[in-house]
Amino acid sequence: MLGDANFPTALPTRILHHGAKFDFVQASLPARDGTPITREFIRHPGAVVILPLLEDHAGPRVVLIRNWRLSLARAILELPAGTLGRGEDPRHAAARELREETGFAAATLDPIGWFHTSPGLSDEVMWAFLARGLTGGDARPEPDEHIVVEPTPLGSVPALIRRGVLSDAKSMLTMFLAANAPAMPAAAKAAWTRGMLEA
Repeated sequence: MLGDANFPTALPTRILHHGAKFDFVQASLPARDGTPITREFIRHPGAVVILPLLEDHAGPRVVLIRNWRLSLARAILELPAGTLGRGEDPRHAAARELREETGFAAATLDPIGWFHTSPGLSDEVMWAFLARGLTGGDARPEPDEHIVVEPTPLGSVPALIRRGVLSDAKSMLTMFLAANAPAMPAAAKAAWTRGMLEA
């Protein structure tokens, strides 16, 4: 296996375009034979994704959103998520995005992991949180956001994933991270496990 010394480092880059939320960057790097080549990627400030858990007489439910996506020209099921402001703390961003997209505020926001969302395309890092102790309020989506809030029984989510109804990668990974997180309550873990067996 190659060590770090065998990989390119400190590559020269130039910004092709400053976007509203992220930048489009071109990098020069050597091919394995030393020939210089150029590639483009997205430089991203980072993002958060939140699994909001409702715990009441209806049993554990996850607050999903049906979010219209410009790139797909349709709405898809997702967990609430959003981009960090420059230098913003991920926990602060998670609380803000939860309120904006769902109207809920959380008594606790527990970090459950982080991941690179698409390293072939972007340097984006996404921090995942479990939100509990939810209290309702009015959602405040951005002007370009079209969102419908859909609380969903947690045990039904594995079947939604299997059938492709929920196809959003960050949401799927966050569900699996939460299933093994110490902060996930036992009843929610049991509902998830039942759902996995039935799916």
